[in-house]
Amino acid sequence: MIKKYLDAFLHLWYPHICLQCGTDQLDNNSPLCLPCANALPLTDFCSMPNNTIEKIFWGRITIQHASAALFFTKESIVQKLIFELKYKHNKKAGLFLGRIMGTALKNSNNYTSISLLIPIPISRNKLRKRGYNQAQILCEGICQVWNKKIATNILLKKQNSDSQTHKDRLERAGQDAFQFYLKDAQMLEDENVLIIDDVITTGATLEAACNCLEKANPNSINIACAAYTL
Repeated sequence: MIKKYLDAFLHLWYPHICLQCGTDQLDNNSPLCLPCANALPLTDFCSMPNNTIEKIFWGRITIQHASAALFFTKESIVQKLIFELKYKHNKKAGLFLGRIMGTALKNSNNYTSISLLIPIPISRNKLRKRGYNQAQILCEGICQVWNKKIATNILLKKQNSDSQTHKDRLERAGQDAFQFYLKDAQMLEDENVLIIDDVITTGATLEAACNCLEKANPNSINIACAAYTL
C-alpha cells in the first residue's frame, strides 16, 4: 500500500507518459505505450538479403551483414526516440531502441555467429557533455534480450574529429578516414564483430569504423543501427 501511494506521488511530480500520445498507461521501462510501440515502422532488414543498408556499402567496404531496425523520418516517433536519447538524457529511450534491435538480431539467422558488440565511439567532449555514449546504451538494450559481450575500449575516436551531423558524404569522406583508432586490437582477432550506431544516413562514419576495425583481422565485420534515414 505504501509503495502504491509513493508511486502515485512520484508520478504526480515526475509524470511518466508516452512520448508520442501522452498517455500514462505504459510500462515503467518503456518510453512508449503499447499502441504507439506497435506502430513503430520496422524495416525487417535483419533477415533480408541484399537489403538497403547493405547496398549502401557495396564497393566501399567488406562486411558480412548490415541492417537497421527502424525507418527514420522527420516528425516521427523514431525521431522523438533518437532525440530523447541523444539530447534529453533519456536512457530509457535508448534501452528501448536497443531491445527492438536485439529482438530483430536474435531472430535473424544472419547474426547467429556474432560474438562481440562494438558501439561507435564519441569524443570525450561529447561524452562529458552527454554523460554517456548513445551507441553504448543501444548495446546495453540489445544485451537485455540478446546475450552478447560489449567492447567499449577497443575502437576509439580521435579527439580532433569534428561533428559529422551537418556534412554531406563528400565532406565526411576525407575526414572520417582518420577519425578512429584501435586499442588492444589483438582482442578482435577471429571475432565476429557487430558495430552498433544510432542512425545511418550516408554510412560514411561506419565505413571509416569498418576500415579501422579491418586492421585487427576480425573473422567478420557486421553493422546494425537503430534507424535508417529515408
